[in-house]
Amino acid sequence: MVDYGMGNRRSVEKALEHVGASVARTADHAEIRAADGIVVPGVGAFPEAMRRLRADGLDEVIRDQARAGVPVIGLCLGMQLLFTRSEEHEGAEGLDLIPGAVVRLEAPGLNIPHIGWHTVTFERESPLTAGLGEAATFYHVHSFVPEPEDDGDVVGRGDYGGPFVSIVQRGNVMGAQFHPEKSSREGLALLRNFVSLRAAVS
Repeated sequence: MVDYGMGNRRSVEKALEHVGASVARTADHAEIRAADGIVVPGVGAFPEAMRRLRADGLDEVIRDQARAGVPVIGLCLGMQLLFTRSEEHEGAEGLDLIPGAVVRLEAPGLNIPHIGWHTVTFERESPLTAGLGEAATFYHVHSFVPEPEDDGDVVGRGDYGGPFVSIVQRGNVMGAQFHPEKSSREGLALLRNFVSLRAAVS
């Protein structure tokens, strides 16, 4: 798990351990390059997160490993960082592992940020959602959402004043807009699926 100083890292670490993963929470380049799978967590603002990743050279390590075929998953803000750019605050360039932009969630008449449990409907098959049926409920906390350039990268959408992208996958690069570590049984099932994917390719 990439540790760049933002996000509820301990909660994610404990959830991954609960589903059978051996977790190293680290900013060490060699440890990350040796990992069978990479988790990018995050809570906070996109521009600051990217500043921290770049300052430690972690952005290039994540890109290199993703391009080498290592499974990568971004959680909440970490999912947004996978995209090309964000309009949050002054705007910032992202990791550009999934083409697209992160934009403000439009939900007229509803509270922003969107906080709470929300059903996500799956639009295509993905190893992340194996065994979860056609939809599942996860805990969201967010004010921004990704808009992939290719709809084929979308795995699942929620609806909050209109549809929004909640799960993505582009090859070995995956993301969840919600907090699986706070999403009870179904969130843990999604993390277990990611860990199984890691084990399958290690």
